[in-house]
Amino acid sequence: MSLKSINPFTNQLIKETEELSEADIEKSLIKSAYAFEAWRRTGFDEKIRLMRNVAEVLRRNSGKYASIMTSEMGKPITESKAEIEKCAWLCDYYAENASDFLKPDFIETDADSSYVLYEPLGTILGIMPWNFPFWQVFRFAVPTMAAGNTVVLKHASNVQMCAFEIENIFIEAGFPSSVFSNLAIGSKQIENVLSNDIIKAVSLTGSEAAGRNVGETAGKLLKKCVLELGGSNAFIVLDDADVVKAAETGIQARFQNAGQSCIAAKRFIVGRKISDDFISAFLEGVKKIKTGDPGDPEVRLGPLSSISQAETVESQIVRSVGKGAKVIIGGKRKDAFFEPTVVIDVAPGMPLFDEEVFGPVTPITITDSIEEAVHLAGKTTFGLGVTLFSRNIEKAEGLVQEFNDGSVFINGLVKSDPRLPFGGTRRSGYGRELSFHGIKEFVNVKTVWVKKP
Repeated sequence: MSLKSINPFTNQLIKETEELSEADIEKSLIKSAYAFEAWRRTGFDEKIRLMRNVAEVLRRNSGKYASIMTSEMGKPITESKAEIEKCAWLCDYYAENASDFLKPDFIETDADSSYVLYEPLGTILGIMPWNFPFWQVFRFAVPTMAAGNTVVLKHASNVQMCAFEIENIFIEAGFPSSVFSNLAIGSKQIENVLSNDIIKAVSLTGSEAAGRNVGETAGKLLKKCVLELGGSNAFIVLDDADVVKAAETGIQARFQNAGQSCIAAKRFIVGRKISDDFISAFLEGVKKIKTGDPGDPEVRLGPLSSISQAETVESQIVRSVGKGAKVIIGGKRKDAFFEPTVVIDVAPGMPLFDEEVFGPVTPITITDSIEEAVHLAGKTTFGLGVTLFSRNIEKAEGLVQEFNDGSVFINGLVKSDPRLPFGGTRRSGYGRELSFHGIKEFVNVKTVWVKKP
């Protein structure tokens, strides 16, 4: 069996990667386990040096990595380059902070000395998606490795060129062999890998269905699991919002990566008093979006990752229109391309409201009160993030506790930042990545209690 990389712009096969055999997988896992025994004892000075080397390799070859990313999954080249830079920033961040995050916590008790150590678990499996093929891997791997674990990667089948390059980046940066390993395998092999005693825990970023399967397997095996799944983020524009700024931010929040992001704004909930002005400003911005070849630096919207992905989005629109929604711009598909689209009169019960829409479609729902806006925002099974636009910061901050989500961004788009914890609630998964929270997901929190004789 082989894993196929198909350029979504040309629909041409660009790479076939043979899946590893069971014997080869076992060899890779054994090497990772051996590497862990040395890596866990490696001092922070050396880890910091290597992390900074990775950042340097990323920046030095950013054009090469960005081009591969754009070829494999269709991301506009400017966004691909920004993704590489963000990965380098992440490495710099943990190089600067990992030792402080993991230093022992001394706690006063009835002992002469009592403290908490944060020690690595072993080899951690990362199952990563295609939509941010570098960032998602680095977001998981860098803090996990900084904590002293080794990592094996199962990347999405359609971005194996990216996976190969990521492994080479750590090698070029000087990391010891098998501290980071790429496993070229399909989804059918995941359960066997996760069941291997060498794997101590797993982190998955992907669909809800994939999360349920991996979570079920990890639960049976009593292995730690972090799940970062889908989202249907509300983008709320209150009547007192800066409409122009909200529209400008909303366009970026919806159309970045062609809308193929778990944290993209997916349900626009707009106050009636300013709805006409907001929609007008939004449409003006949408009309300026240049579509086409994602390799062109001027292009802002390329194809979706595949024809089947575009067909799914098309179906969600058609079914919603059948229930009363109205397309006011866009709505057409050609192969993997989908026009930037705005749909109004969207309501609960329609696919564009109830389902996660992984494409460049903006569903807009008009509300008559803050209470209704908050209610509609929470009318979802997901819980990743919310954006709230208002000039009244005190009022906006007072609403934060009303949202049962992993994050609330006021007057800004929801985004991941190495300095802040990232993750969701409900069907968006559990656990946290990034910040000091993320580096402590895959450690043994060890209590030490000492009494002098």
